[in-house]
Amino acid sequence: MPWAVGGLRLGRAWVAAPDPAALRARWAALTGAEGAERDRLFRPTRTRTPTTGAAALPGQRSPSTARFADVPGPCPDPVRVLRDPFDEQWLLPDQRLIDMARPELWRVLDEHQLFAVETPELLVTAHLPAGRLGRIRPLHRRPGGAEPNLAPGLLALLGERYGGRVTPQDVLCWILAAGRPGPRGYEVPLTGDPGRWLAGLELGHRLLAVQLRGGPGAEPPRLPGGRRPYVRSAVQAWPDGLAYDPETETLSLGAGTVSPVPPGAWEYEVQGGTRVLEAWFAARTAHRAPEADGLETLGPSEWPQAWTSELLALVTTLALLADLAPERAAFTPGPLLPAAELAAAGVLPPPRRARRPASVLDHHEEGPGGQFALL
Repeated sequence: MPWAVGGLRLGRAWVAAPDPAALRARWAALTGAEGAERDRLFRPTRTRTPTTGAAALPGQRSPSTARFADVPGPCPDPVRVLRDPFDEQWLLPDQRLIDMARPELWRVLDEHQLFAVETPELLVTAHLPAGRLGRIRPLHRRPGGAEPNLAPGLLALLGERYGGRVTPQDVLCWILAAGRPGPRGYEVPLTGDPGRWLAGLELGHRLLAVQLRGGPGAEPPRLPGGRRPYVRSAVQAWPDGLAYDPETETLSLGAGTVSPVPPGAWEYEVQGGTRVLEAWFAARTAHRAPEADGLETLGPSEWPQAWTSELLALVTTLALLADLAPERAAFTPGPLLPAAELAAAGVLPPPRRARRPASVLDHHEEGPGGQFALL
């Protein structure tokens, strides 16, 4: 996957939140303020201030491309993003508010797109990654899944080697099964054994279905009947903390309880030993933390029921990934495809053009101040 892009750099935490209503409230508070108070709430950086011009984000209905200080415009509709590992939140899609929005990713964002995110554990998401997650590798270089972000000639070579059609998603599934972090980044061995290829595909497709929670139009994977988490006691008012009882497999959010929560889900960690469930809960209580300031303090006053539904889905995802972890750790690619064969087929090294975004500008994009964007 030669084309890789650095993660979005938001520059200000208040432009993203777990609750879309909170983002609309923050927009209203910001646009209703004036002078020095608006500057303070905006939190200017070297890249973005209220007087900075910016183009519209591709594919988004921009409220305005005039300077924010002059014409804020109406609040843009929040969009779903991957904010942290396994944490789907919402973002205000206004480039005037985002230090580095990576418009080249927005141009290829559609229902066909998947993003591989390089963290110590490779993550795949259908949502745009928006945070300090790692390098992003889109599966497709153009909208509509028209061109894979793969080294030219790779699909044909693998199809010939393994005796069947190989799709871009097959390669992504193989990466999930066989790829591992290495000293030069995420390393993906290619097997020379068609049997190992099929075994890796089977495992990778299961991993992908879990990470995507089924994906568009598909039923999300579920735990067996006796292991499915349920709400035993509803979350009331606002939970004062998160706790786990390993003996009863009960997760407590204040007086609310969810069980059974398998130990593998509670203990699931990413990026330096951070428990995913604890990080997820902390993100939803951040607006109530003593250190919260400015627009970041605006959030729900009561625990939204939708968050409990998200929690059940997240517990299921983490439990299923924990169940698959031993199988993935034991998977080996077998005899490797010789590098000389890849070089002879023109797959390695990939051409420089494959490392750059494709030209996908098929309509006018509005630049700063209503001008046409030039690329």
